Amino acid sequence: MNTPPQPDPKDRPARLTVGVVGAGRVGPALAASLQLAGHRPVAVSAVSDASRRRAAELLPDVPVMPPAEVLERSGLVLLTVPDDALPDLVAGLADTGSVRPGQLLVHTSGRYGTRVLDPALRAGALPLALHPAMTFTGTPVDVQRLAGCSFGVTAPEELRLAAEALVIEMGGEPEWIAEENRALYHAALALGANHLVTLVAQSMDLLRAAGVAAPDRMLGPLLGAALDNALRSGDAALTGPVARGDAGTVAAHVAELRRHAPQAVAGYLAMARATADRALAHGLLKPELAEDLLGVLAHGTDGTEGDAR
Repeated sequence: MNTPPQPDPKDRPARLTVGVVGAGRVGPALAASLQLAGHRPVAVSAVSDASRRRAAELLPDVPVMPPAEVLERSGLVLLTVPDDALPDLVAGLADTGSVRPGQLLVHTSGRYGTRVLDPALRAGALPLALHPAMTFTGTPVDVQRLAGCSFGVTAPEELRLAAEALVIEMGGEPEWIAEENRALYHAALALGANHLVTLVAQSMDLLRAAGVAAPDRMLGPLLGAALDNALRSGDAALTGPVARGDAGTVAAHVAELRRHAPQAVAGYLAMARATADRALAHGLLKPELAEDLLGVLAHGTDGTEGDAR
């Protein structure tokens, strides 16, 4: 049976003109995803050579121009700048009269809800906070990864359906986050995703130092299984010397780290303490074994080399 040809997204009637302010890793990918849903990117602001290259790769033929001109051309504007730059950007755009009444203004910061857009709201804009819970590479693969990605969504009640519709059009899954919970929500994601990268990179460095030729290949199955178990079972998935209460093994770990990677000691001890606390609370670490283990963690090794701060 012949499959009927699918219409080219470029042939669909455009519903919204889309502009991007800040061509980092996120903005061009979201705009490209909206283009696949029938919207039309019309302008992007990009300053660095890297951001211009990203814009050219993900949004070919879309002109690069200053932020004020991006807003002038666009019915939907994606503000995809670093968190700390967002308040001043919004205030500046509102103060210069760049914001139009009825314009959809969307930021992608995990930290902020819609309150940061209040200056634009007073100018008549429609504020939305849509944060994709995903790490971005700045390449076309990001558009594919948006399929099934959760978005932290915050918007006024009257715009909730519009916000959720945009997320769904990008292939994502909307998750409603209250304004007052945005910072906590973002901290949770940073704790899991950002710190995971640091831990994995440190682990690979140590394996190389131990003579492992392909640490990525060694860690892949182990970390994949650990992540899957953790997502399925939470604290019940805890394993290893800390959860078992093997104080001698933990002391040996710390001693080796002091010799070969002293910069990793503080992180190891902090994570081990957090693991011990959770293992105790969930009955995995036996109280009679916890005392020696916590003593090791408090002193850094066996109690003879001083505090590990």
